Amino acid sequence: MSFSLWPAIGAAQRPESQPAVPSRGSLDRTPFLDSWIRIAADGGITVFTGKAELGQGIATALRQLAADQLVVPFERIALVTADTAQTPNEGYTAGSNSMKDSGTAIMHAAAQVRELLVGLAAQKLSLPAEQLTARDGAIEATDGRRVEYGILVADQMLHVNAQPQTKLLPRSTASSAGKPVPRVDIPRKVTGGVAYVQDLRLPGLLHARIVRPPSYGAQLQSLDESVLGNVTGVVKVVRNGRFIAVVAEQEWQAIVAMRKLAGAAKWDLPAALPAQTSIHERLRQLPAQESVIAGENNPPVATTGAGVVAATYRRPYQMHGSIGPSCAVAQMKDGALTIWSHTQGVFPLRAAITELVSMPIDKVRCIHMEGSGCYGHNGADDVAGDAALAAIAVPDRPIRLQWMREQEHAWEPYGPAMTMQARATLGADGKVASWQYDVWSNTHSMRPGKAGHLAAGPLLEKPFAPPPPQPLPLPDGGGDRNAIPLYAFAGTRVVHHFIPEMPLRVSALRALGAYANVFAIESFVDELALAAKADPVEFRLKHLEDSRAREVITNVAQRFGWSTFKGSKTGVAKGRGFAFARYKNHAAYLAVALEVDVDRTTGEVRVGRVVAAIDSGAAVNPDGIRNQTEGGIVQSLSWTLLERVTWDEHRITSNDWSRYPILRFEQLPKRVEVQVIDRPDQPFLGTGEAAQGPTGAALANAIADATGARVRDLPLDRAQVKAALGS
Repeated sequence: MSFSLWPAIGAAQRPESQPAVPSRGSLDRTPFLDSWIRIAADGGITVFTGKAELGQGIATALRQLAADQLVVPFERIALVTADTAQTPNEGYTAGSNSMKDSGTAIMHAAAQVRELLVGLAAQKLSLPAEQLTARDGAIEATDGRRVEYGILVADQMLHVNAQPQTKLLPRSTASSAGKPVPRVDIPRKVTGGVAYVQDLRLPGLLHARIVRPPSYGAQLQSLDESVLGNVTGVVKVVRNGRFIAVVAEQEWQAIVAMRKLAGAAKWDLPAALPAQTSIHERLRQLPAQESVIAGENNPPVATTGAGVVAATYRRPYQMHGSIGPSCAVAQMKDGALTIWSHTQGVFPLRAAITELVSMPIDKVRCIHMEGSGCYGHNGADDVAGDAALAAIAVPDRPIRLQWMREQEHAWEPYGPAMTMQARATLGADGKVASWQYDVWSNTHSMRPGKAGHLAAGPLLEKPFAPPPPQPLPLPDGGGDRNAIPLYAFAGTRVVHHFIPEMPLRVSALRALGAYANVFAIESFVDELALAAKADPVEFRLKHLEDSRAREVITNVAQRFGWSTFKGSKTGVAKGRGFAFARYKNHAAYLAVALEVDVDRTTGEVRVGRVVAAIDSGAAVNPDGIRNQTEGGIVQSLSWTLLERVTWDEHRITSNDWSRYPILRFEQLPKRVEVQVIDRPDQPFLGTGEAAQGPTGAALANAIADATGARVRDLPLDRAQVKAALGS
């Protein structure tokens, strides 16, 4: 039932001159206030978000926003995240959009709830609203009378539509926003609490493991289940086509049974994978959909000639490398299926699982729990589908299903391999006179929504084929994310070559195509600066008109001591590197400078000091923004120095940490300094993915500065650097 209190209560309290708010985030799509804020009769306040806490700190920041607009202590706010039975449908938690979408919605919803409460109190106390103030969970009158929030809403549900305008309290009145409130998700992670879905243990829990095919196209010839005759604790072998799971009372029993079954399975293993050494050439040969995404009327830059500078950059397939293998818990009980998952989209996952198990959508519930490793489309959704199939086969008791390490590495969807080609001409004034940029890439999202998106879908006796891959539209984009430079280059022309065929399974990895595109563009900008005999920072500023972009660049250059840096190119070579980007060209601004030592004998790269500045609009929790930026820098260093998926003609071979190395503690930078530029009067721009591209490019630029050798193919590992030095 819906009704409105606004004409009587809210209208008189909003100045007619107040300007309309251009966007209220997800509140525009889910306008009922009680979808976001609910107040119980005892005064308890619960905030709801369709976004998932992935370790990015939104469970803290969203509480801060609600607390300030409702004028209650931070501790009074409870938060429910991403649950198909309770929260608004906000799609995926992706693209650094949580604060822009959900944060904006909650801030406006909380402010409007506060105004409704003031109006209800005005009626109850027979006083003008102007004589009332919200404070500490109550509405107080100038005459000393006080009415608790819970009393005001006891007979009045907040099931009313949000109004077009919102009377937000200014930052100057905030007791929480803008301050480094300790993150609420950290204590249980460092004290052994139930922090992740991997930790979840429900009463009567069973354990399951999967017998995965050895490769994408492997066909099952036979399976001898009799090998489980002497394995204790086995409850059931679940078999549906090529999907095989074993359910047991204890986890180790499930692992033993899985290994025995795997040894007894005979597969036909086709030689279906392309040669790894020529994968970029192979991708360039595949049919591609070409689209000119910038400068359609500008002519292409010549491939050779006076003043032409050209370079090609390559990114390999890279994986999420989640520290905890993907896990889900599922229970089929009383005709309803409940799944606990670290998916980034509970509603799309529910749609995929509904199709996978042929159940009505109102009988399937997906509840988000954090996973120990995420940021993109890893195996979380796949393992949820696996657990659902096991739970259907063994009803009533909850089933915990976790992948093994080799399954995680071999079956998760990777970040796609990409090729970026740049050409430019320099004018007599030292500025870019024309710019041509081409990027070749597969899709960057095969996220669920359909059963065929899940790893189990194509394996079933009645298989679900993966839907055709599609490019993601700009302005966010996929393979073309950040392919259009923010710089004011003359004659800019950018072409996206979308490749539908996918030799390896791919989907969303943190920052999508922005990591590789910024790596290529910012590396090439340094190469142009060198050709123009210009300082790299000054060269960038010469081509930038955006004042906020210029501010983060000058901030970092000054704090790093760019103009006074002393390098060395003998023995252990020392160099400096700089890079900048505005994520998606409409989100956070980030610049980074770093220094490296390069051992000219071994090619080993050591990162010293890293200095960064980020402007992501209003900073609700500066410490959270700093956390995200530091984490992004470290992850990008790992990608850029070490990470590459490997395979042979039959299967993925980088299926453990020895064959897919990631950054170790001893390889971390000596120091990371992040300056958060707070703009309290500006919209939220998001933070989580801003550091990926600039960090990789700054590292490449520092190696080139230290050694004089430019490495354009990722990763910049010892072998690549040593080869470049030798040439």
